[in-house]
Amino acid sequence: MSPLNPYFLQGSSNEQRLVQDIINEQLKMYGQEIVYMPRQFISEKKIIKEVVVSKFDDSFIIEAYISNFNGFGGQGDILSKFGVKTSDELTLIISKERYEDFISPFLIGDQDLKIATRPQEGDLIYLPLDNGLFEIKYVEGKVPFYQLNNLYVYELRCEIFRYEDELIDTGIDEVDRTVQDFGYIQTINMIKDTALGAKARANLASIQKSVQYIDLINDGTGYLSTPKIKITKAPVGGIDATAVAIMTSKTGRTGNSIDKILIVNPGAGYTQIPSVTIVGQSGSGAIATAIIASGTLGIVTITSGGSEYSSAPIVSITPAPVGGVNATAEAVITVTGIVTAIRYTNAGAGYTVRPTITLSSPIGISTGDFIFNEVVKGVSSGTTAYVKDWDADTRALKVSIVGSNFAIGELVVGAAATHKIYSIDTFDEYDSYAENIEIEDEADDIIDFSQKNPFGNY
Repeated sequence: MSPLNPYFLQGSSNEQRLVQDIINEQLKMYGQEIVYMPRQFISEKKIIKEVVVSKFDDSFIIEAYISNFNGFGGQGDILSKFGVKTSDELTLIISKERYEDFISPFLIGDQDLKIATRPQEGDLIYLPLDNGLFEIKYVEGKVPFYQLNNLYVYELRCEIFRYEDELIDTGIDEVDRTVQDFGYIQTINMIKDTALGAKARANLASIQKSVQYIDLINDGTGYLSTPKIKITKAPVGGIDATAVAIMTSKTGRTGNSIDKILIVNPGAGYTQIPSVTIVGQSGSGAIATAIIASGTLGIVTITSGGSEYSSAPIVSITPAPVGGVNATAEAVITVTGIVTAIRYTNAGAGYTVRPTITLSSPIGISTGDFIFNEVVKGVSSGTTAYVKDWDADTRALKVSIVGSNFAIGELVVGAAATHKIYSIDTFDEYDSYAENIEIEDEADDIIDFSQKNPFGNY
């Protein structure tokens, strides 16, 4: 005789149907509405099958019961020397039948999904109650274990979602906004319509002779840092000339060479050609000589640095009188696009009145708005990236999954927008406790990686 109760069928379809209906009703009564987002695998490495890019653009609302009764599980917020780490965990119960009836049919046939018949690890859950995103780490499908010979629920064990390179574009504002502000690795600043041109003024050096230009005879080699340019002092009552070296690297040479020498101050009162000495802690072989003339231009004063230059502006100087030599110069800008100095390649000769210096204005194209999660492309570099946020007022574009390196001054084109870059910030720190830059700066002070052997003297 069977030990089981003969008045029950112990797993008939009707009994199983009753249990499933009761569970579904309980979830609707005591559960919370969540947004379920299946992970789509866009690209992965061929050998080890590591996911490179994944996307979440489907969303399904389903009821779920929160098993946690005393707050989130896990270790909570952990403060370490690397910042604050949140490790909240959440356990959710959803109906197996509801998932198979209202989610699976929409996923079957999608080539970007690994599994469509059940929830899978890596899928995301948006919990409106906490306005948080959680990632499924494990799916338990056998708890409770075969009541009436069947399984009725999925237990989803989740952890707080840590954004990397995922594309999240569900069309639900509450969901998309959770990653819109922190899901980026670069901020690209575009030239504004209100960008200002720089202004400068130059005086005549004197009727006495000054350094007109410096002739680079040999560019030298092996320089690991920029050498100093020393020019013989002017006679008593004169003004000492100063200059700087501009470096370049050449194929087949160790270290850098001098590309050119620019005059910062032509000086005044020289009665004979001064000597030019090139002094560096490394490198050798560079030789230069100075040329002096009367009627040269004096040091340039920046009256307005302008704003948002993506590259150094062109410097135009009024021509010298007949018989003179026209002055030429180059502008120096900061990383934020402001002109800070003008240096002469040739201070001219034969000027009798103060010339006019004109600097070209910032050139930018500013049309349209970028769209969240669209792919934008740099016209000259060919670099692509996904838009995470666009501020039309400040012209700041936040992007992620950057294919290569954008170039300063190039146009970035989207579906309905074109803008020109004037600066790029690759150190966006959305974690207010992070100290990445401070750690890197301190490390640079300890070890000089510009040397061949940063751990020794050679």
